[in-house]
Amino acid sequence: MTPKELAFKAVEILDSKKAEDIKLIEVTEQTIVADYFVIATGTSSTHVRSLADDVEYELQQIGIHDGHIEGRATGWVLLDYSSVLVHVFDKESREYYNLERLWLDANVIDISHLLKD
Repeated sequence: MTPKELAFKAVEILDSKKAEDIKLIEVTEQTIVADYFVIATGTSSTHVRSLADDVEYELQQIGIHDGHIEGRATGWVLLDYSSVLVHVFDKESREYYNLERLWLDANVIDISHLLKD
């Protein structure tokens, strides 16, 4: 699975679990840390943990295992899949850290075709 396909899969999982304001940012040209950032918001701390758990579980079911997970007890859970970093925030943490602003020069990928109405 390519990094872009992995990022798309994470977007689809988050959308199916009612994550809000999902964004996919290609950061290949800006950093060596990853190729893509998937950013999503949960409606509560329980929802944030559940979203992260669901991404981890669903990807494991297709043979993709995370390298590292951080922040399960905070308002920001990071799932590190090497080339794809999945950031799941609560609303306050997302506004505070504002990753979209930090990566303004990165390419925002259109994911509208992946999201269910």
